[in-house]
Amino acid sequence: MSDIEIAQHAKMKPIIDLAKQHYGIAAEHLDPYGHFKAKLSLEYVDSLRDKPDGKLVLVTAISPTPAGEGKTTTTVGLGDALNRVGKKAMICLREPSLGPCFGVKGGAAGGGYAQVVPMEDINLHFTGDFHAIGVAHNLLSALIDNHIHHGNALDIDPRLIQWKRVVDMNDRALRDIVVGMGGTANGYLRQDGYDIVVASEVMAILCLATSRADLKERLGRIIIGYKSDKVTPVYARDLHAHGAMAALLKDAIKPNLVQTLENNLAFIHGGPFANIAHGCNTVTATKTALKLADYVVTEAGFGADLGAEKFIDIKCRMADLKPSAVVLVATIRALKFHGGVALNELNHENLAALEKGFSNLERHLKNITEHYGLPCVVCINHFTNDTDAECALLIAKCEALGARCVISRHWAEGGQGAELLAQTVLEVVDHREPGCSFVYPETHSLWQKIEAIATKLYGAASISAHPKVKAQLNAWEADFGKFPVCIAKTQMSFSTNPVTKGAPSGHDIEIREVRLANGAGFIVAVAGDIMTMPGLPKIPAAEKIDIDNNGKITGLF
Repeated sequence: MSDIEIAQHAKMKPIIDLAKQHYGIAAEHLDPYGHFKAKLSLEYVDSLRDKPDGKLVLVTAISPTPAGEGKTTTTVGLGDALNRVGKKAMICLREPSLGPCFGVKGGAAGGGYAQVVPMEDINLHFTGDFHAIGVAHNLLSALIDNHIHHGNALDIDPRLIQWKRVVDMNDRALRDIVVGMGGTANGYLRQDGYDIVVASEVMAILCLATSRADLKERLGRIIIGYKSDKVTPVYARDLHAHGAMAALLKDAIKPNLVQTLENNLAFIHGGPFANIAHGCNTVTATKTALKLADYVVTEAGFGADLGAEKFIDIKCRMADLKPSAVVLVATIRALKFHGGVALNELNHENLAALEKGFSNLERHLKNITEHYGLPCVVCINHFTNDTDAECALLIAKCEALGARCVISRHWAEGGQGAELLAQTVLEVVDHREPGCSFVYPETHSLWQKIEAIATKLYGAASISAHPKVKAQLNAWEADFGKFPVCIAKTQMSFSTNPVTKGAPSGHDIEIREVRLANGAGFIVAVAGDIMTMPGLPKIPAAEKIDIDNNGKITGLF
């Protein structure tokens, strides 16, 4: 069966019953959205503050390929497997964006027999969090133009407005637009543009906020642009926007509870992309899960050079999280793709290509163990066409590097197929104190932080930027120099060229733009040609999605 068919055959249990049965959460603390998804009250979250933390396991992956890796699938499978072997475990995932769901990537609820459900709801509107984030963001956009239209008492320079609009869809036609056309009644004519919702600073703020008060304070810190002197920032609080924005997010800040196919509870909350944002679920969800469960499995977006680095250097640094281990997900198909095999040839055994493509896994593994200071278990997400010889070669090469490597069959067998992975992870995390290393110290300059990531993790020989970019970083140094950096870069390669596979080295990382995300608390460094508003492919996934007269959805994957 397809993923959606498997999900539609799932025997789901009422979420209120599961919360009570597994974690003793009373119904009064849950806001149900139907029978199978609910939000957990912040008052209940606060009541857990003094409980001890469980152990945190991060799931990341090699550099993504069209062949697929299965990071979310592995997160779900590992969580189910830990529960199967008698541990109290919970998973924390990000919410899917409608853009990639209707574009190329499809949904993000796992796959095969390692999924979270209700799959259709999770992949579509879910509990409305993305809608609330988009509306809060666009309210600020509207207030900016309205303020200028009514006299511009704050002396905002329309040419220096940094705050775009957002929509949760891949729509390249909206990247650069002009607003205020049609005469003075329609506002001030100026250039504008759209980002996708997951790239919004409001999304990043929601994912890093620790309370309603922290959320509102961060929203007020957003810098929307500059005054006509070109140096004085204008904040969202200057427009009195942050209170209303926080009000729009009053429910979105509450973490969402769903279940796996095996009826284990899961948090799905927040959803920034890791190639253009920090790529992790909310701090609130992760910290709540750590209070409820003995083991928490969470994922970070895309490869270990992007999502895992930002998980460590941004999320763990800000929230004082201490992971115990990392699971690095790869597929034999993806490694052969990195070794130069064409997409339509990946089902054929090719040991030479597998050996060549292994360089990508090796680079990620080295980054995790040496630069993040974490033990790593390599998980090979098994495909039916993987041969015994390919599996044996991969295990041998991982073991030669001192890494544990497990062939896991959770996609086909659910939690049962990941029990060996679970036991291997337990052997690691139960024998070390939690904690990790940062790639750079807080005291480094912003330029040095970018350089550290590029040279240590990406294998670059250097970084470069236009003098204006360097001048901007220098200007921010006094007030924002302690901020971590969030590099926006293609996820497909260690370089800024998405077609460069394997583990390139000696290249230059060009920083073409830097953005101050003051509310989120980090600096975004845009490298190469990465877009914060994706486009749809020639044949979008949307063309295959349909619904029948009985309300049954088809085509989601």
